[in-house]
Amino acid sequence: MTTGTGGASRYYDPLVWTAEAADDGKPLRDVLQRRLGVSRRLLVKLKSTEEGITVNGRRAWTNQPVAAGDRIELRIEREVSAEILPQPMDLSIVFEDDHLLVVNKPAGQIVHPTTGHYMGTLANGIVFYWRERGETCRFHPVHRLDEHTSGLVVVAKHAYAHQQLAEQMAEGGVEKHYRAYVYGRPPKNRGEVDAPIGRASDDPHRRVVRTDGAPSLTYYSVAAAYPCGASALDIRLGTGRTHQIRVHMLHVGCPLIGDDYYTDESRTPPDLAARLKNVIARQALHARQLVFRHPVTGAAMELTAELPRDLRDLEGVLQAWQQEL
Repeated sequence: MTTGTGGASRYYDPLVWTAEAADDGKPLRDVLQRRLGVSRRLLVKLKSTEEGITVNGRRAWTNQPVAAGDRIELRIEREVSAEILPQPMDLSIVFEDDHLLVVNKPAGQIVHPTTGHYMGTLANGIVFYWRERGETCRFHPVHRLDEHTSGLVVVAKHAYAHQQLAEQMAEGGVEKHYRAYVYGRPPKNRGEVDAPIGRASDDPHRRVVRTDGAPSLTYYSVAAAYPCGASALDIRLGTGRTHQIRVHMLHVGCPLIGDDYYTDESRTPPDLAARLKNVIARQALHARQLVFRHPVTGAAMELTAELPRDLRDLEGVLQAWQQEL
């Protein structure tokens, strides 16, 4: 699928597909769903607008047959996130085009407004940024990060891009790489944690490894092992459960440095913990790389975000202590 030009102002530029020989004679609905991956929900939206679906420049109905060579155009109507208040803030934009916005979220920021947190979120800043640029977009976060985890967050600008990326994630087509700093050292230099995760029985917000939990898989490799009793790990998610890295690292005896919610005092060297207390005030976890296919063009995307200042400082302290020992 390609992106056309010159779409009406109330729509994004059209998404264009030229029917191939394999499409000949098939209902338009089948081509849209099977060849282009248009969801039923989006199909309903497209059908409800006059210029939503056209074939060779004319409004089309989804039950009509397609002929090889037909030019199929989808026009997605622009929407706004009226419930999100715009708020000026500095954004670290890693990538942007007509379909996606990828930002490097700082630690301490929530992605989307929630009860009691209506301002100061990433969504507030992005909505303001779009408004200042004269863009009409709806905030479609493809995934989220914990408040105190820094790193890459992908936001789709329209429903089709969001749907395509959500499907990629569900099918395991999006690689999410993290850097974590932990107490202790995993049992192997390179390995995986395959342990189901569910809610804790005494705290609905806390997750634990339990036999009746959802299948959860985390891959790790040791990037650095510090004699002071800490390690730097490169982590890739095999699944995307809530708090997965924090729970799995605790499970193998390596709680994240700075994580007061998921901690294990028996695995935390007291002198090291005291020294690091003034260096980092959140879990030492950063989403540093995303690998996926562009939802419209299909191009391979590989985006990275540098370590933030607090994690660089933490790394410096661990390295310096290593030299002292």
